[in-house]
Amino acid sequence: MKKAFVFLATGFEEVEATGTIDVLRRGEIDTTVVSITGNYKVAGAHGLQLVADKLFDETDFSEADALILPGGMPGSNNLNAYEPLKTLLTKHYDQGKPVAAICAAPLVLGGLGILKGRRATCYPSFEPQLIGATITGDPAVIDGNVITGKGPGLVFDFALALVKVLNGKPKAEEVANGLLL
Repeated sequence: MKKAFVFLATGFEEVEATGTIDVLRRGEIDTTVVSITGNYKVAGAHGLQLVADKLFDETDFSEADALILPGGMPGSNNLNAYEPLKTLLTKHYDQGKPVAAICAAPLVLGGLGILKGRRATCYPSFEPQLIGATITGDPAVIDGNVITGKGPGLVFDFALALVKVLNGKPKAEEVANGLLL
């Protein structure tokens, strides 16, 4: 079974985190929610609190198939400020494994140089932070091992793109049909 890790920072976008986690699990992807805050309980941008499965420092990422960043503010900036996560993302990307971000969170990938020469999407106004990317404005973009999503209302497009990359188009279609999408 494929393994995905979704990272939470204080101020994450709740719809993007919960929607992505739910769709990945429906897509038969072993999904672990990881807090970078040092606490299991993490507050979202709109007051919803989620309880992470693991803390960053106690997690073994050696078998990770995908690393995923929900957006939101100030969540995306908090993800971007956490150096151990950026080191992990770079290593994972360099190994050719999928890295994904939605909404404002692609700014993390942009700052790491991961988006140079790639097609990508993000929440409007964050385009300048996707350094070197060709901005598409599409709901979700798969370009090699990089998956980006535009924003909260398009979380299903983003999450289903991840299921497609990790478990194939038939599984993504099965999940979409089950969700009446």
